[in-house]
Amino acid sequence: MLFNSFEFALFLPIVFLLYWFVFNKNLKWQNIFILVASYLFYGWWDWRFLFLIAFTTGCSWYSGILIKKYLSKNNDKKARLISGLNIGLNIAMLLYFKYCNFFVESFTETFLFLGQPFNLESLEIILPVGISFYTFQALSYTIDVYRKKVEATHDAVSFFAFVSFFPQLVAGPIERASNLLPQFFQKRHFDHLVAVDGMRQMLWGMFKKVVVADNCATVVNQVFNNYQYYDGSTLFVGIILFAIQIYCDFSGYSDIAIGTARLFGFNLMKNFNFPYFSRDIAEFWRRWHISLTTWFRDYIYIPLGGSRCSKGKIIRNTFIIFLLSGFWHGANLTFIAWGAYHALLFLPLILMNKNRKYIDTVASGHLFPSIKEFGQMAFTFFLVVFGWIFFRADTITDAWKYIVKIFSPSLFTIPELIKVPICCFIFVLFAVEWLQRNKEHGFDFKGIQKGWIRWTIYLITILAILLFMGNNEQFIYFQF
Repeated sequence: MLFNSFEFALFLPIVFLLYWFVFNKNLKWQNIFILVASYLFYGWWDWRFLFLIAFTTGCSWYSGILIKKYLSKNNDKKARLISGLNIGLNIAMLLYFKYCNFFVESFTETFLFLGQPFNLESLEIILPVGISFYTFQALSYTIDVYRKKVEATHDAVSFFAFVSFFPQLVAGPIERASNLLPQFFQKRHFDHLVAVDGMRQMLWGMFKKVVVADNCATVVNQVFNNYQYYDGSTLFVGIILFAIQIYCDFSGYSDIAIGTARLFGFNLMKNFNFPYFSRDIAEFWRRWHISLTTWFRDYIYIPLGGSRCSKGKIIRNTFIIFLLSGFWHGANLTFIAWGAYHALLFLPLILMNKNRKYIDTVASGHLFPSIKEFGQMAFTFFLVVFGWIFFRADTITDAWKYIVKIFSPSLFTIPELIKVPICCFIFVLFAVEWLQRNKEHGFDFKGIQKGWIRWTIYLITILAILLFMGNNEQFIYFQF
């Protein structure tokens, strides 16, 4: 079920009303209802996916109980074994459903390269929606129970609802048990102010998705599908539009997810923090897909030694998490190249100990950035933009040809496909987010006291959505 669909427009108010007016008297029944609604939401794509998520969740839940049992008996060996088995099982399922065909094709191509043709047919495997997200969420629980950072729960309903919580199930944020799971054990009360702010965040997320991202997608798809026939200037515009598309598409989903969760009394972690206002690549990654980057930091980077080791090992650890991040996004060498590209961008900052230089908000307390800050943001933005070429291209060869054509004399021609409405939408996007960069989201209007101003903004936004919505594109991160 898509957030930007008619089905969800019916689903959400029905679930909201039943949740607060029928099941609000009993916490257990409220959690059962959330679980049922979440499985209905997820099963709307394909009911067969429900067996996989239920199996993953059940294994992680029972593993947590066993780990707690053995740790209480000071039997670390068995606790570690159970944790390892559950991690291995989850990773194996993720590898099978998401990467099996990639390994088969790579195996075949390797033999062909060595002059030994070896035919091995690819399997027809359906990729379950959101498997990368809920698998990582379940894995973090098992690891944290073993590390004694969270208490294992015997409440199966609450745990199953935690893993499958419908607002963030399909594309995150990837929640930690330490943040979301305890919220299922607490009595929830409807808070009008929180719900209103959640609806504002949903509205802003919907604008970013259906107005900005989906309109950009029309041009981006045309450019990338026919890049051989366009000048370098048009290809340059195409990749800038893709940078804006993927940000608005993914952060728009996160805004809708976080806002929806707030309607039900839950607080999800912030997943994007205005990343295109970053002054270097390290700041960008502290602001982009925060739930995934912090997951890799806490469960892979730090256990490998993090930054508390030699420069050589820090560089090794950085490359490992970026390559894994690329591989997490999909079974294609283009994603590996994208990860490696960002790891290379990180190297100078690591070598000069400047990877933690910018942890504040740019131009805080000022309406405009300084010339230096503007230059830093522009430079970082264009570094990120060129990385998106590998992310969006079908193959490494296509990505390389795309880049070569950009840096041809045709770069200095007048680009095609520029549409005035899209330029206006992008201007509004950056203007709003720049003014709100110290806030939780673009429509965080707590400081605006006059109601008529807020309602004018709401009505204009709704009108823009109704008049200028794009082609109802599927969210990009559903494929991951």
